[in-house]
Amino acid sequence: MNGIPFVKMHGLGNDFVVFDGRRDPAVLDLDNATAARIADRKTGVGCDQLIVIEPARDDLADAFMRIRNNDGGEVEACGNATRCVASILMGELGRNDAIIETVVGLLDANGASDGLVTVDMGQMRLDWRDIPLSEAVDTNHIPLSLGPLSDAVGVNVGNPHAVFFVDDAEAIDIEKLGPVLEHHEMFPERANIEVCSIIGEDQIRMRVWERGVGVTRACGTGACAVGVAAARRGLTGRKTDIILDGGKLTIEWLPDDHVLMTGPVATSFQGFLHSSLLGGH
Repeated sequence: MNGIPFVKMHGLGNDFVVFDGRRDPAVLDLDNATAARIADRKTGVGCDQLIVIEPARDDLADAFMRIRNNDGGEVEACGNATRCVASILMGELGRNDAIIETVVGLLDANGASDGLVTVDMGQMRLDWRDIPLSEAVDTNHIPLSLGPLSDAVGVNVGNPHAVFFVDDAEAIDIEKLGPVLEHHEMFPERANIEVCSIIGEDQIRMRVWERGVGVTRACGTGACAVGVAAARRGLTGRKTDIILDGGKLTIEWLPDDHVLMTGPVATSFQGFLHSSLLGGH
């Protein structure tokens, strides 16, 4: 068939259109408008994020992963997409491990016999300059409130997150509050917004508004941020199960400040991208 091949994958319903730029160089130069057309759920393929696997720049890496949100804008990190790309690379290499290069560094991934994939998402950054925030405040208690949400925890997982703990995450209108908080002046690079409640020992219910995307069924970097935020507040231990709309991710905050994220991956279908989506006709 004519067109550029792609794979539609998801991690707990956080879905991606994955291109292989190593074999199809045309996808290396997608502009924001083209990426947004592909991500459109009515007139394109449809996805939360668009992923391009590129040749590695670093000799230690197996491949480079580029991430675009469904508005076309490029972002630094995506945990669920990292697991999906790791699954592809491990299948290609015939190995149970892979090293994925991103704009914020190298990520180590390992496969498990039960089909789950674990990714070392790197060191969490907690200083206000690293989140980043617009003023010097305690990132464990950011003075930020909107409606029922207040007293956020800031975490950078390669991208900025603000975590709010509430009694009942289900009761929060995140579709209304999320976009306002994302664009709050406290966050010069905008932020992903997580709303969470403790539902059991080392168990957290999480809902998410993703920066540049909106409400999604799962967010891997968000789950990492929530696990770290809960441990910082003394609400849980350093290993937690995060329950998202799409299912469960297990997060472990190691003594060296690296965070391990473990969860499933799935392939929905494969296809070929029609040239009209590339040309904008």
